Amino acid sequence: MARPSKPLLLRVGLIVGSVLLLEVASRAGWIDPVSFIPPSEMFVAAVQILSDGVYNVDIMLTLSSALTSVLMAVVFGFLGGLMLAKLPRLRRVVDPLLMSWYAVPIFVFYPMLIVIFGLNRWPLIALGFLFSIVAMAVNTLNGVERIPLVQLRTARMLRMGPVRTTLRVRLPASLPFVFTGVKLTIVYSFIAIIGGEFLLSGAGFGYQIAFAYNNFDNPTMYGLMLLLLVFVGTVNMILHSVEHRLYQRRVMKEPA
Repeated sequence: MARPSKPLLLRVGLIVGSVLLLEVASRAGWIDPVSFIPPSEMFVAAVQILSDGVYNVDIMLTLSSALTSVLMAVVFGFLGGLMLAKLPRLRRVVDPLLMSWYAVPIFVFYPMLIVIFGLNRWPLIALGFLFSIVAMAVNTLNGVERIPLVQLRTARMLRMGPVRTTLRVRLPASLPFVFTGVKLTIVYSFIAIIGGEFLLSGAGFGYQIAFAYNNFDNPTMYGLMLLLLVFVGTVNMILHSVEHRLYQRRVMKEPA
């Protein structure tokens, strides 16, 4: 059985130490008890929220919106990265926009998206899509540019069409970079959708956190926040582990 790596132990120690410090600080009154509750009470509130099932509809609403946004961004971002790799002139035109995309306050598009899609979940899904598609496209482009030319020449010699070349050569060869794009897409989609629900929506995980905050319901607010942190943190750790293995496999395949 493999022993845990030193960086992993340090991360776990940092998280556990931070939680214990917050617990002691809140119990000792170093932190205002009106605005902050101990982590142990947050855990109890999170378990109570899951057992009661009161917020299951809001949780599933947020997860389904994020999943739809991620799937759309992955598909269109991957195709966009391939297109930019094959069309250098288009890439030169789009490059400045890609470099400055995350400097744009994406939430300013929400009123326009409401006019286009109506008062439903699609404006939030569109926000998540717009916020995450560039990360997928850029990472796909980086991966495609690093494919060894001999593989593409071999595909041409075997008379493989564009679709077969993409599925059997470009995608496997650029998979570590594409997976990095998928990981960032998930993160950015959740940021946009939770933020949109917090500020602009009338339902969902972010809305319930904001509602509890406005009503000084600290147990519910911190319980929901803890559930969100645990879920996103777990997904991120799993994706990071898979990403690390993909990059290791790529390095092992590359000639010295």
